[in-house]
Amino acid sequence: MRNLAAYTIPFVGLKLGKHQFEYDIDNEFFEHFEYDDLNSANVKIDLLLEKKTTMMELTFEASGSVNVNCDITNEPYDQPIDGSLFLVIKFGDEFNDENEDLLILPHGEFEVNIQQYIYELIVLSIPLKRVHPGVEDGTLDSEVLDKLEELSINNNENKNDEDEIDPRWDKLKNLLNDK
Repeated sequence: MRNLAAYTIPFVGLKLGKHQFEYDIDNEFFEHFEYDDLNSANVKIDLLLEKKTTMMELTFEASGSVNVNCDITNEPYDQPIDGSLFLVIKFGDEFNDENEDLLILPHGEFEVNIQQYIYELIVLSIPLKRVHPGVEDGTLDSEVLDKLEELSINNNENKNDEDEIDPRWDKLKNLLNDK
């Protein structure tokens, strides 16, 4: 996977202090990662980069929405996105990104690509179980919901039939009690 140039920050020319960056994330960004669980995306990333003499601190703030399909009804809906990520960049002998909160860049490096961190921030901000708000408050009218309700009523009727126990089982239970 190649790096997208728009998400590469050349920090060598930046003065010490705080620097603000903004990114608008849409479908094209996720196509680069071949991530197709989203119908559409409209997320704004606010990045605050604080450059210090020996390290940099990056604070990512994501806000917006992504259009996803409901796990219950498969109906598309807009899922609000609200997340943050804090990353420390230090310099060392070799590249190391094993720690999720710390990135070590080799000495002499002059830029950092942040596309992977933005991708992970947005994807991890999406709930594991995606439920349409209309399902939760009962306002969604869907054939799938109607079918699920129909099937659940049938299951309840079958359970009532099973509550009537065959008298032969009672006799077997008595054998256990006779000890």
